[in-house]
Amino acid sequence: MKYVVVSAGLSVPSSTRLLADRLAAATVKDTSAEVEVIELRDLAEDIAHNFTHGFPAPALAAALATVTAADGLIVVTPVFSASYSGLFKSFFDVLDKDALTGKPVLIAATGGSARHSLVLEHALRPLFAYLRAVVVPTAVYAASEDWGAKGLAQRIERAAEELSSLTAEEPTQPPAPETFSDVLPFEKQLAALRDAE
Repeated sequence: MKYVVVSAGLSVPSSTRLLADRLAAATVKDTSAEVEVIELRDLAEDIAHNFTHGFPAPALAAALATVTAADGLIVVTPVFSASYSGLFKSFFDVLDKDALTGKPVLIAATGGSARHSLVLEHALRPLFAYLRAVVVPTAVYAASEDWGAKGLAQRIERAAEELSSLTAEEPTQPPAPETFSDVLPFEKQLAALRDAE
């Protein structure tokens, strides 16, 4: 099982990356799942060149392949102008349109004020619905005042549990059908009734 984190934070250190790390840690807690982090900041130039050249540079191609092969995604963006960042959107614009079909995705965002928390519902959820991903019900928004607050930890845990349940491995063998060795065919039951008369 492999989860891929896509973090669109721009600063170092970044509250966006901090939230991404906390979500990843909660998701893989008590499991042997792997986590790989893609920092979009490091791919910004390659993403821009992909639009103008029409093909990805090796580092961007590797990141796109990693996202495509992931069992589940955790995507986190800072809020700019009441929406996801341009860098975040550009990365998903260069991703193959079918790459996320049916893939479980946990969406999250960070911002300076709780007033922007609806970005999860009016921007991120529609984007990933358009990409035909399966978005977990609980999205996580962290405003500046949320860090260290009890509610954030609870939302992180709930969202992580939802992502974990969506990516849980299915049993390799379907359960064996019940056998009805003691059931008599109708004809034999009818014959038995006639003999009894």
